[in-house]
Amino acid sequence: MPSTNPLARYETTGFRFADRDYYDRHVVFDHCVRIESATQRERFEAVARTLRDILAQRWVTTAETHDKNNPKQIYYLSLEFLIGRSMVNNIINLGVEQFVLQDLRSDPRQDWGQVLETEPDAGLGNGGLGRLAACFIDSMASLQFPAIGYGLRYDYGIFRQEIVNGYQVEHPDPWLQFPDPWEVSRPNESVVAPLAVTFEARHGELTTHSGQPMRLVGIPYDRPVVGYGGRTINTLRLWKAATPREFKFGEFSSGDFFGAVSDRVMAESITRVLYPDDSTSRGRSLRFLQEYFLVRCSLADIVARFRRRGNDWKDLPDKVAIQLNDTHPAMAVAELMKILLDEAKLPWEQAWDLTVRTLAYTNHTLLPEALEKWPVDLFATLLPRYLEIIYEINRRFLDDVREKLHNDETRLAAVSLIEEGADKKVRMAHLAIVGTHSTNGVAAIHSNLLRTKTMPEFAHIFPQRFRNITNGVTPRRWLKLANPPLAKLLTDAIGDSWIVNLYHLKRAEPLAQDPAFLDGFLAAKRAAKVRFVDWIRSTAGIELNPDTIFDCQIKRIHEYKRQLLNVLQIVIWYNRLRKDPKTPFPPRTYLFAGKAAPAYWLAKVIIKLITSVARVVNSDSAVRDRLRVEFLPNYSCTLAEHLIPAADVSEQISTAGYEASGTSNMKFMMNGAITIGTRDGATVEIAEEVGEENIFLFGLTADQVAANKGWYDPRWHYNHDPETREALDMIFSGYFCKGEPGIFQPIHDTLLTHGDHYMHLADLTDYVATQGRIAALYRNRSDWAKMAALNVIRSCKFSSDRSIAEYAKYIWGAVPCPAD
Repeated sequence: MPSTNPLARYETTGFRFADRDYYDRHVVFDHCVRIESATQRERFEAVARTLRDILAQRWVTTAETHDKNNPKQIYYLSLEFLIGRSMVNNIINLGVEQFVLQDLRSDPRQDWGQVLETEPDAGLGNGGLGRLAACFIDSMASLQFPAIGYGLRYDYGIFRQEIVNGYQVEHPDPWLQFPDPWEVSRPNESVVAPLAVTFEARHGELTTHSGQPMRLVGIPYDRPVVGYGGRTINTLRLWKAATPREFKFGEFSSGDFFGAVSDRVMAESITRVLYPDDSTSRGRSLRFLQEYFLVRCSLADIVARFRRRGNDWKDLPDKVAIQLNDTHPAMAVAELMKILLDEAKLPWEQAWDLTVRTLAYTNHTLLPEALEKWPVDLFATLLPRYLEIIYEINRRFLDDVREKLHNDETRLAAVSLIEEGADKKVRMAHLAIVGTHSTNGVAAIHSNLLRTKTMPEFAHIFPQRFRNITNGVTPRRWLKLANPPLAKLLTDAIGDSWIVNLYHLKRAEPLAQDPAFLDGFLAAKRAAKVRFVDWIRSTAGIELNPDTIFDCQIKRIHEYKRQLLNVLQIVIWYNRLRKDPKTPFPPRTYLFAGKAAPAYWLAKVIIKLITSVARVVNSDSAVRDRLRVEFLPNYSCTLAEHLIPAADVSEQISTAGYEASGTSNMKFMMNGAITIGTRDGATVEIAEEVGEENIFLFGLTADQVAANKGWYDPRWHYNHDPETREALDMIFSGYFCKGEPGIFQPIHDTLLTHGDHYMHLADLTDYVATQGRIAALYRNRSDWAKMAALNVIRSCKFSSDRSIAEYAKYIWGAVPCPAD
């Protein structure tokens, strides 16, 4: 019987990196250097290109199979994909790790660890939204679904974060400084994205000039998405913005050197950075153009594939499933209608039916300010045809639902796609709901609040369209790759089938009572902690003690995620330890990481508070061996891969009712960290899966938060809780910021003057008490190990494989299409 492993030929022919010429040829021929003088970067590129040689044939075969079989194909549109580094993930998913890594590590000419560190994290994402997209495309490929991800190829990503004097400072992230060995440029498949205006250079600035349409060009760059086992290799297609005329010779000859390249500068700005600062009108316009560019290029490519396979327009929903990851790609509704009306020449009713049945929308937020609204004037200036279509969609929609809403003008205004007022705006979430056949939330509580609180009128109009699909994460990257000691312990105990079916972890349930297994579990945890300590020392110069509790809160810095609540309880424990050194409190290291949006000043002040408290606490000899605080700079996928396996405690403390789902909570659980959290997002389902006796819940519920909003007074807590008052007085008195008086006044105003919108003080006392319960449990190592092990064993539900299977069954109607 021939092997079912498509890479078996390399194994049986003795394919090796060190003693054959594959790797050496790439070093010499790609860089024209002697092997012994090659830099680590050149060695990394040689390894990556050798791996791409291995996967190339399978990548081509996958695409050919999809073209030949013409299955229903999934297209996943997302403004970000936080894919991290690709090398080790591709090695593992290709199934060549045993001999590839062995060969590389045995090569005396190179330091394998340094080669790995040479690969930058791809600057294609920022937080949970992008990491979810990356997990989803991994699962689609591993489950052998025909799928393509579409995003933008940012030159500089979000930004590189540096901490200077305790403050966040943003720098460009030049992740494409060197050629990316994984990507393939396909300029012959470029797409034109027209605009209704031209951008001109006047007095050194770009301005719009109406009456002369402009054409942008989207150049596709393809990256392989390797499914586990290497059988299916799908594609992540990223668009780079360019212009047909890169250089105006006449302007250059006349001395207008900037004008000669102004078109190119403007076009390339669209894919320069992820999430340009939207605190200015120019920043907002650039983000608007990014979303249009993604949608226009991606849908043109999707339709071209659909037509190339010989399909008729009427079959579009049977052959194409387009998933909109949040509101960023919501213009897809207008673009697909434009294609069907203006290019296919279909009547409105048919075009609308096809559009709705083809598109689906995932909502990721309950925050009103995060539900995008774009000025009507922006559409009118740049995309007038879109605006015509949106107005007509809205007119027909309001006519259709008028009777259902009993001609109530207030209710009709609430569901209108247009927000009326002095500055009219298009409500993109409304467009996404009306123009798709499915709107899903990403955790059970989130989906319920979306239906009942955020979009109740739409849930009344379209009850069949709303559903929940809880998020998940890929166990390939977040357990097998990130945590080799724990992965080995599990595989030795129950086999390796959990890698592709996480529900098989249930087979380890009896082992949570086995002292030998729990000893191995604790040993694996300490090995992960030592690995992280060594890594963070070498990469950031931070010294940590692996024999302390690692208590971690790593996520985007935002008020509702409540890093501030964590800091307040740290100050309370700091005060307790100073007053009574005998306070029962096992040595603990609090680790923070995350980026604040450049224009989000309060979030940046919170970072300053964290680093200021860290400086004082860490230098206080009275508590130095009991309490430590560190802010880890430049949070990334790679940092998470090292930190999450080392974590003992996972902080999931958002205000109940504000977090859509969260995925770091799942990664921590999967790696044996015990959660302390509110009943919010997917943490509710984590508690259901692991049992509330194996998680530490505290604080108000979402219903209690909503009920208390009308009368909640944070000053009551300040006046009646001495520890709360003492902690706040220390912060506001300058205790933690000597020489910088008043820098924490914005926090004072937020908590005590403006009503503490996210109810930090309401939950603080219960939070501190719950931290005490964690400290008590940690002193009993066997009970701690059992609880932590059960968190791993019962994390089965939170695999992205389960999420994707549900999307395929309930939304896309797609089935696997194994490559030939």
